[in-house]
Amino acid sequence: MKIAVTGKGGVGKTTLASTLAVILSKKYKVYAIDADPDMNLAGSLGIHKSITPLSKMKDLIKERTGAEPGSSFGEVFKMNPTISDLPESLSTDYDPEGRLKILIMGTVDKGGDGCVCPASVMLKAILRNLIIKKDEMVILDMEAGIEHLGRRTAEAVDIMIIVAEPGLKSLETASRIKKLATDIGIRNVVAVINKVASEAEEKFVEEKLKEMDVDVLGSIPRDDLVVRADMEGLPLVNYPDSAALQSIRIIAENILNHYSSN
Repeated sequence: MKIAVTGKGGVGKTTLASTLAVILSKKYKVYAIDADPDMNLAGSLGIHKSITPLSKMKDLIKERTGAEPGSSFGEVFKMNPTISDLPESLSTDYDPEGRLKILIMGTVDKGGDGCVCPASVMLKAILRNLIIKKDEMVILDMEAGIEHLGRRTAEAVDIMIIVAEPGLKSLETASRIKKLATDIGIRNVVAVINKVASEAEEKFVEEKLKEMDVDVLGSIPRDDLVVRADMEGLPLVNYPDSAALQSIRIIAENILNHYSSN
C-alpha cells in the first residue's frame, strides 16, 4: 500500500505520517519518505543525527544521471537513471530489525532550467520506483503542492490523506490539494482532522470537507503530549497515554480495513 500525507504547513501531517509509519511497521515492512522541503520526518521519529538528503548527493547524482547537479540548461543527462538499488542502500533504519526505513528526499534549488535537472530527475525516478515497483508499504510525508508526483506515479498511490485543522486557511489548502489530486488521477482522497478541541470544531471541518467531496478517515484531539513529544525530540509512540496516539491507531486500522488490497 502506498500512502501520501499532505496538508498545509503546521497542521501536523509529519506527526501523523511518522506515527502511522511506526504503527504499521509492526505488521509490514515500511518505507517512510520525507518529500517535504522542511524535512522534519526523521526528527519526528526521534532520529536526530545528520542525514544527507538525496538531493544533495552530488557524486551519486552525477554517477546515475551523467551530469552535475545544477548543470546548465540544455546539458544532456539520463532521464531514466538506474536507481532500483538506492532505496535500500540509502535508507536509515528506525529499528534494529529494519522494518521501518527512512529516506530523506530533500529539495532541488530551481534555476533557469526549472525543475528539469539531474537532481529532480533522480528524485522523481526514486519516487516512481518506491511507489510503483516496491512491494513494501510506503508512507510519503509531502508538501502541499503535489504536482511533482507526476501522473503515472500519482495513479499508483492507493490513498492520499489531507490533514486539516479547524480553520479556513487549512481548509482552503485542503480544497486545492483535492483538486490537484483529482487532476493527476489519485482516486482515494480522504482527510484526517487534527487538533480538535470540541465537537463543534470537528463538525465544522467535517461539513466543509463534505462540500469538497472528501470523506473523513478520523479525527485527532488536541493533545499536550504531542507538544511534549516534539519538545523532547521523541516519537509520539513513546507516550502510550497520548489521546492523539490512540486516535492515530484507530486511523491506521481504518486505512487497513478500507483501503488495503490484501
